[in-house]
Amino acid sequence: MSSKIFKTPQQWREQLTAEQFHVTREAGTERPFSGEHYFHQRRGRYHCICCDALLFSSSSKFDAGCGWPSFWEEAVPGSITRLRDSSHGMIRTEVRCAQCDAHLGHVFEDGPPPSGERYCINSVALHFVAEDEA
Repeated sequence: MSSKIFKTPQQWREQLTAEQFHVTREAGTERPFSGEHYFHQRRGRYHCICCDALLFSSSSKFDAGCGWPSFWEEAVPGSITRLRDSSHGMIRTEVRCAQCDAHLGHVFEDGPPPSGERYCINSVALHFVAEDEA
């Protein structure tokens, strides 16, 4: 993994759309069933929208019916960090890009085998690279 990336909020604002900034830098959430990658079924890889780190593969993507793209494992071990999130009166596990600290979404323990995990990820936090374009 590359070294940690640090930028000022202004530098992130210049790089990202307003919605991407809100989700990735302010831990926001996009509306369910609205993201471009929710129904997405092409084969390829999902990278961090902020730093282009490889996060997920289409081979671990599944339809959890939750309204956000869901994956049962990260593509590269250590590419994602986990934090306790006690916001909104709940206790959840937030997931962030390990390289740039972008908020991606949350991980839950109700996913399919073999991991039993469901990474519930905001589409705007992801950049997709199709297998035939890699």
